[in-house]
Amino acid sequence: MFENSGKRQVIRMHPNDNVLVALIDLEKDVVVEFENQTYLLLDKVKAKHKFYTSDLNAGAEIIMYGVLIGKVQTKVLKGSLMTTENLKHAAEPYGYRGVAYQWQAPDITKYRNTTFNGYYQNDGQVGTANYWLFIPTVFCENRNLDVIKEALHNQLGYAVSDKYLRYTQDLLLAYQKGENLESVNISLAPTSSINRVFKNVDGIKFLNHQGGCGGTRQDATTLSALLASYANHPNVGGITVLSLGCQHLQVQQLIHDINIQNPLFEKPLFVFEQQESESEEQLIANAIKHTFEGLIQINLKERKPVPLSKLTLGVKCGGSDGFSGVSANPAVGYAADLLVALGGKVLLAEFPELCGVEQNLIDRCVNESIAQKFINLMQSYDELAHKVGSGFYMNPSPGNIKDGLITDAMKSAGAAKKGGTAPVIDVLDYTELATKPGLSLVCTPGNDVEATTGKAAAGATLILFTTGLGTPTGNPVCPVIKVATNSVLAKKMSDIIDIDCGPVISGAKTIEEMGEDILDYCIKAASGLIIPKAVQLNQDDFIPWKRGVSL
Repeated sequence: MFENSGKRQVIRMHPNDNVLVALIDLEKDVVVEFENQTYLLLDKVKAKHKFYTSDLNAGAEIIMYGVLIGKVQTKVLKGSLMTTENLKHAAEPYGYRGVAYQWQAPDITKYRNTTFNGYYQNDGQVGTANYWLFIPTVFCENRNLDVIKEALHNQLGYAVSDKYLRYTQDLLLAYQKGENLESVNISLAPTSSINRVFKNVDGIKFLNHQGGCGGTRQDATTLSALLASYANHPNVGGITVLSLGCQHLQVQQLIHDINIQNPLFEKPLFVFEQQESESEEQLIANAIKHTFEGLIQINLKERKPVPLSKLTLGVKCGGSDGFSGVSANPAVGYAADLLVALGGKVLLAEFPELCGVEQNLIDRCVNESIAQKFINLMQSYDELAHKVGSGFYMNPSPGNIKDGLITDAMKSAGAAKKGGTAPVIDVLDYTELATKPGLSLVCTPGNDVEATTGKAAAGATLILFTTGLGTPTGNPVCPVIKVATNSVLAKKMSDIIDIDCGPVISGAKTIEEMGEDILDYCIKAASGLIIPKAVQLNQDDFIPWKRGVSL
């Protein structure tokens, strides 16, 4: 797949590494020359995979990205392929050391006077979009939300399924005429937003979920805090709440949490309780009517120039491959560093995917209390996983492993690159809001949707999502920008990918150049000038974390 085009064959991610990463497919018996050394390959090494740079005995430590990522299980030879059979996860112990971290911030001259066009909220927050949000307090209301969604999306210009409806109609017509169905082709024309009634309302979003009752009271309390965070999100202009009435998560609790999180809350908010309504029909009709009135109200908002310091950027990876830590993650990390240097906020989450790089992050914490909070959250999370027979070491998926991510520590060391190199200014537990400019760590699972759900709750107004295998993941209130690690994926799945970091692999661009391209894209997306693919597709994924074991 990755053919030799005369470019680099391999790369070493850190001077101390004793493995090399193949940038192209390398055949067995090929001699690789790199940094004045030669390596005779004893196995075929596909692009993204690694081979050992010396003979090693069982128990030897393997270093990549400058950190311990595993220990070999059998004797391995120079030029042999790294596999799950010859390498197992290992990570260094960690603890607070009182390091005075010195950060070398990137040059931000290019962006010093740059602004984006965002939506100011009354409390001073700034959004990159203006959404109306439907919140059910319990899963019993999901069907009513689906009925309302179909009505509002179809009539107000937010539906994206028109081409599939037309395709089904064409299939039906062909069937009725007795024609061959193979002759019917789907139109690939993108869905247009030209028919939207409310030009300043970027979408009507729905937080369907499976909680609110039947679980533990702790689950309902956590869900209430999560939903309150979404109601308070800078990208949300107004809210409609649907309640059954008898569930654990009562409307009063949700409204209490909204006001506790934000005493300045002034957004239009409508509440409808089914057990207090004349009928389900009346409930739905009232919800639609009052929401329509609210849409008229928030449509009066207009985008205005905003300094980049008002941007909050979540960074995430999913469907990762062996190039994630080589191209996309470091490039996103450089964009993150630029934003931190400009006074903005950056959120790095996925605690299972920080396993093995804990010490680096601890050493970057600005004080001991923040470092200790990170240590406590990491240890309690991993202990909980071990109690049910799992652990962070079991995090890599079959797809990760197939594409070269052999151990969790290896995956984590590459994943952490998307957080850049800035000091860690704060550590946030799930549903806590980021309030400090700079880089914050947010406790979430690595699971794509649970992590993006938590990152939006922490206040992310854009999410950069890197992927090597491809994923359509999005979020209801926070635009998700998909960043491919390689050009093959970017071309193959162009309908869901926004940015291609393949030029880093080929050597056509540096990490710094790619990072600036990514930040430039973010500025346009934050201004509504570019609509990310996940937003175009209404890919509104929302999964609350119940604080059980999810990696």
